[in-house]
Order: sequence, then C-alpha cells, then structure tokens
Amino acid sequence: MNYEVLSFANRQLAEMLRHGMPLEGALRQLSAGMAEGALKLELQALEADLAKGMPLTDALNRRELPEFYRQMWQMGARGQDLPGLLNLLADYYHALHGITLRLKGIMVYPVIVLGAALGISILIAWLMRQLVASIGDFSHEYAGLMSRSPVCELLMWLPAALVAVAALAVLVVLAAPSCRRAFRWRLPGFRESALSQFGSAMSLLLRSGNTLDEALRFMARMEGASPLGRDLAEWRERLAAGKKRFTEFTAGGRVCPPLFLWLVDQAGEDLAGGFERAAALYRSRAQYRIEMMLYAALPVSVLGLGVLVVIQVMPALRSIIQFTQMLGDVGG
Repeated sequence: MNYEVLSFANRQLAEMLRHGMPLEGALRQLSAGMAEGALKLELQALEADLAKGMPLTDALNRRELPEFYRQMWQMGARGQDLPGLLNLLADYYHALHGITLRLKGIMVYPVIVLGAALGISILIAWLMRQLVASIGDFSHEYAGLMSRSPVCELLMWLPAALVAVAALAVLVVLAAPSCRRAFRWRLPGFRESALSQFGSAMSLLLRSGNTLDEALRFMARMEGASPLGRDLAEWRERLAAGKKRFTEFTAGGRVCPPLFLWLVDQAGEDLAGGFERAAALYRSRAQYRIEMMLYAALPVSVLGLGVLVVIQVMPALRSIIQFTQMLGDVGG
C-alpha cells in the first residue's frame, strides 16, 4: 500500500471529521474522490460495514490495512480525538514513505544489476563456446585442445552459474518476510530506518495519550520475536520493577544504540519529543547511508561486470592464441 496516498487520505479525512461530518459520510466522500487502488477498496468496504451498524473495531479488523494503522484508529476512537490522531498518522506515514522509497531503491537495484549480469554472462559464455567450437571445426587437430576441455567449459559457464545463485538468493530474501525481518536490524541503512520508524511510532503513541508502559507493550506486540521486541519486553519488566529513569530500564539493550537512548533521555518528561528527535536523527542518517550505497553501487557493479567478462573471455582468448601459434608452426 502506498504510504504517501495513505498519508494524504488521513489528512483529508481528519479535516472532514473536524468540520463535523460523520465518519461514514467522510469515508464515502473520501473514497469517491480517490483513484482506483487497494486503499480505495478498503475504505469503501470499511464505510459499508460501518453503515450496517458494525462496531468500528470489528470493521477495522476485517480490512487489509497495516496493523499499526488499524490499532491506532481504534485508540483514536476510544480517546474521542480521531481527527487529531489521523493528522499524527498522516505525519507518520509521510515520513515513512520517504524512507521506504529509498529502501526499495536499494532492494530493486541489486535485482536489476544481477539480472543484467546474468544475461550478459550467459550470452558471453554461449558466444565463447561457439567460437571455440568453430575453431575446432576449422582444425580437427585442434578440436580436442579447448572445445572439449572440461576446464574451459567450467571457466566459461561458472560465472553465469554464480550470478544465477546470487540472483536467486536476493529474490528469496526479498520475497520472504522472515528474511527481510532478519536483515532489517543488521544491514546499514535498513537498521537506521527501523530505528527511525520505532522512534516515530513511540512518539505517536505517547502523543495519543498512552502511558509509556502501554506504548512499550503495543510496540512489543507489533515487533513480536524480533530483536527489538525482545528488548522491549525486558524494558517493560524493568519498568515494572521500579526503574523509572529511561537510561536505567533501557540499559544493556541489543538494538537501540546509546545515542538513540541518550536523545530520548535528554528530553526528560517529554519522552514523546525525545523519541521524535531520535527518529529525525536516524531518519536523516538512514537517508545518507542509503544514498551512499546507491552511489557506490554503480562503480562496484561496473567493476564486477568487467571482472566477469574477463573471466569468461580468457579461456576463449587462450584458445585463439594457441590456435594462432599452431597455424604459425604449420606455416613455418
């Protein structure tokens, strides 16, 4: 689902609700003006369920909307300030859209490069194989030297096989949610993005009227068994044991770096503001690292393709040199 479209829809819906329009009517008018897509269908279905008298919680649980989004809607409805919460959600998803767009660029670029490398590698291997075979056909005496050599065949086709394995591994990582979650806290750029998302979510929860323990419980449930989820469970245990200072119950965490925790702690009682400042810092750091990785990807991919071509061409080049020397010996 496009987070930018979701953000804009939230702002429109918040304005209509703030001016006194009922939720069902606001959803109907909002979806009528939207372009066709998954979000429009979900909002139309939500409006239809509410018009039938279904409770908001049940209607939301039936929809294919982001889980965080659905849970926040329910909190806003219980707090009697749904327009205010929708504006906060709009800010959250607007920031999330920017960083997600850059992360998708990182994920798509390797697929494009590996696909191009695989195609070039297969083409070169086939051309070199045809060249060696044609030399063998020209000289039956030479046919057994290279065209039938297992080492020659291996050197020509091995790069293509390695690129195919790498492309398959990248596709598996991109397609499997469990793999993406595993790399989320380990890869540069992705780690900073996840920290920024966590900080923004905590700030949103606290500004919505939740206590710190409620916000931590909500985020722990959303993260599940991820490294951050395990850290949040420990934070809640220490908080319940009486450790009230932020640096006390977050000490020894495996995910949040000291700078992130220090920024939150410096906010004092305004933890929502502290989480937002930490989120902003790590959002800018994630953008910087992603841009550096994208800038480095082009020269690295060009160098890799050059090495690939050299490895594959060398066996055929050796065969041509040997064939030329053989012709020179015959002529001499």
